[in-house]
Amino acid sequence: MSLLTYEEAKRKIFEREEIADFVGERSNELIKLAEKTLEVTFSGSYLDFIKTFGAGNFGSQEIFGIINGDFKNSSVPDAIWYTLSERKDNLPKNLVVIHEFGNGQVFCLDFNELNDDREPKVVAFMPALELKYQALEVVASGFGDFLLNVVNEEIFAGNYP
Repeated sequence: MSLLTYEEAKRKIFEREEIADFVGERSNELIKLAEKTLEVTFSGSYLDFIKTFGAGNFGSQEIFGIINGDFKNSSVPDAIWYTLSERKDNLPKNLVVIHEFGNGQVFCLDFNELNDDREPKVVAFMPALELKYQALEVVASGFGDFLLNVVNEEIFAGNYP
């Protein structure tokens, strides 16, 4: 389901270019460098997202991805930089941050929890909370479902046609 919902989200983003601000296509070499840095392998809808959009905003919503190869001196919406920063504190290595909620909560791809398409599920994580108190709540069965939800909420909230 995640791949189908991703295609729908992608279509809606392209239809509303005026509120989409993404860095654009990322090369296979840059993606491989990011994967090596984080010790994960991107797949399915998230891989297509970073290949197609890189990282950026849809309306007021930032969707984290890959900006460039400088993962140490970057900022939001760079998922690699953000994830490495959070790993210095208490973010487990199986999580990659893809969205920030604004209340301190982040949404992550969980590479220990794969869906039927072998894509990571999206979970909620509270960086300020000790790991022993974390309950990783699954918020989407995959990145495609998550992205479509973010896109639809932004369209509805902004009253975009």
